[in-house]
Amino acid sequence: MVKDSAKTSSVEEDGIFDEILTWAEAYARENGWRLNPELKKLEVVIRGLARNQRRYGLRYCPCRLRSGDAVADREIVCPCIFHEGEIARDGSCHCNLFFSLKTPESV
Repeated sequence: MVKDSAKTSSVEEDGIFDEILTWAEAYARENGWRLNPELKKLEVVIRGLARNQRRYGLRYCPCRLRSGDAVADREIVCPCIFHEGEIARDGSCHCNLFFSLKTPESV
């Protein structure tokens, strides 16, 4: 993945960005999916996950609101409890991180 060096953030500098990207690539591969083919959109989601990992200690989905209730919020730790159903139904998860292989490359 190509990163714009002018926009490098602290989450990228401390390795969390690359760690989450590596995890997401492996998780997608293990499940027969792929990551978002649009690199800018993929970077936004990974950056959001990295930011949440850094702030809260967990990879909370950047596209869903945390309630503040630790038990309830476990449902939105990536991969959230909704992702498999969303991918099966819509071709991608709500955040557009994981995509079905059947989803066209251009989304």
